[in-house]
Amino acid sequence: MNTIECIKTRRSIRSYNSQPVDRELLTKVVEAASYAPSWKNTQVTRYIAIDNKEVKDMICDNACPYPHNADIIRQAPVLVVTTMVRNRSGYERDGSFTTPKGKGWQMYDCGIAGQTFCLAAHEYGLSTLIMGIFDEAKVSEILNVPEDQEVCALIAVGYTDTNPDAPKRKTTDDLLKFV
Repeated sequence: MNTIECIKTRRSIRSYNSQPVDRELLTKVVEAASYAPSWKNTQVTRYIAIDNKEVKDMICDNACPYPHNADIIRQAPVLVVTTMVRNRSGYERDGSFTTPKGKGWQMYDCGIAGQTFCLAAHEYGLSTLIMGIFDEAKVSEILNVPEDQEVCALIAVGYTDTNPDAPKRKTTDDLLKFV
């Protein structure tokens, strides 16, 4: 699949079948995602892959205030939690910000890495859904996320039997302005 086809055919999938995701395949996805660009090549994004039903259930029961996300997580064979190393992306070595975006830049880098992960997963035949409604503190506690890291997003990963059409897209006239 070429890059444009991958971008245009990747979907946010909310329904997964029971086929397990091979750990070696998930390792290949993360290896590809490691090529995502980041601020001064800081590579702050980390991935925690959860294929243990009990741990996924703990997250669903304690850290998912939006019940639909819990349903998706329970169904997906793997939940990937992306974290980012704090105070590196967008910062100088002395701890000051390089960018007026402040600590927000690290979330930008983690978002780029998350989308790169999802595109790589799609290339390998996996389906994904990035979720942002969760209790960050509880997810961190359940997974014992190191104190120098912050939870960014949850990504459901698996195989689907559905192939939804793309939602309507804005036109380039709506999205692009030349000056």
